[in-house]
Amino acid sequence: MTTINFRAKNPSLLDTSIFIELLRLMKPRVMSLVIFTCAVGLLTAPGEVSFIKSIINIFFVTLGAGAAGALNMWYEADLDKLMTRTCLRPLPTGKIKKNHALIFGIVLSIVSVLGLYFFSNLLSALVLLFTISFYLFVYTIWLKRRTPQNIVIGGAAGALPPVIGWTIATNSLSLEALSFFLIIFFWTPSHFWALSLYKVADYKKAKIPMLPVTNGIEETKKNIFIYSLLMLPTLALPYIIGFVGELFLISTFGLTTNNQMELLAPIEALKKIPKGTKVQIFTDSKYVKSGITEWIYNWKKNGWKTANKQEVKNKDLWTELDILANEFEISWNWVKAHSTDELNNEVDLIARKAASL
Repeated sequence: MTTINFRAKNPSLLDTSIFIELLRLMKPRVMSLVIFTCAVGLLTAPGEVSFIKSIINIFFVTLGAGAAGALNMWYEADLDKLMTRTCLRPLPTGKIKKNHALIFGIVLSIVSVLGLYFFSNLLSALVLLFTISFYLFVYTIWLKRRTPQNIVIGGAAGALPPVIGWTIATNSLSLEALSFFLIIFFWTPSHFWALSLYKVADYKKAKIPMLPVTNGIEETKKNIFIYSLLMLPTLALPYIIGFVGELFLISTFGLTTNNQMELLAPIEALKKIPKGTKVQIFTDSKYVKSGITEWIYNWKKNGWKTANKQEVKNKDLWTELDILANEFEISWNWVKAHSTDELNNEVDLIARKAASL
């Protein structure tokens, strides 16, 4: 059976690729969210912090988020190599060694906490240390592989950056900072559960007990709806304590409702497309295309022939598509009424793209 082997590289100090991989290890997209939420807490706080000092403090908070991301990838390297969503990360591909990732994460943690303490205050540094520790020990090591409530409790780590921003400016905790925390805390589960609906197969393969895996898709939708309702009184809290005005209350209510509808829209839209609609519409969907690409990638990874080699029998093709269809909780029976060649052409195109993975 053919396998794909990735060899660890030993880049020189002048090789910039190692710096790119280290940046990827820090989860830069998550870091960008931390920059924004921390800045919100800092800018809305009553205290005054100079522009330069604000940038420096936000930098160390962001560095702490990167440290947590690196330590998370270090611990979950065995899971990442099983999931198509994460198999191309630095550790599964061997571009960075696991012990180097651990050292990198620990050093970043120490530098970020001490830096924030030096440029800000002890309280901010302690909250940052708690955030990193909570994300690693409570969410990553303890909860993620044990309970479908992992993202509910673990989401507390992602809700703390605006609190840190607040403490940087005020050196204190208050109801205003708590309101920031609660908004993100109650928003996180519904957000991640909606996204996890498109990655059910990945989580099953890695044996991660995400809610769609343990309780099913319908139960997950109910929980998304419940947490969306819980968001409403949470959003009202800043208004109740006199921190914001009516404009914030009205706009956030509208945005929250619309956001939850958008997250579930692709599944609902696929259900409503009538029989006779061209296959092209389905294969153009980024969610379906992503799923087919992952299917072909797994096919290749396990030593099977890919569609572009014309070794796929129609029976096998429909079997795999039915498995994919279950992830989206829709019936693809109508697809079979259309031209097999039409669908094969689309899969062939995606297969050629997948071959470059």
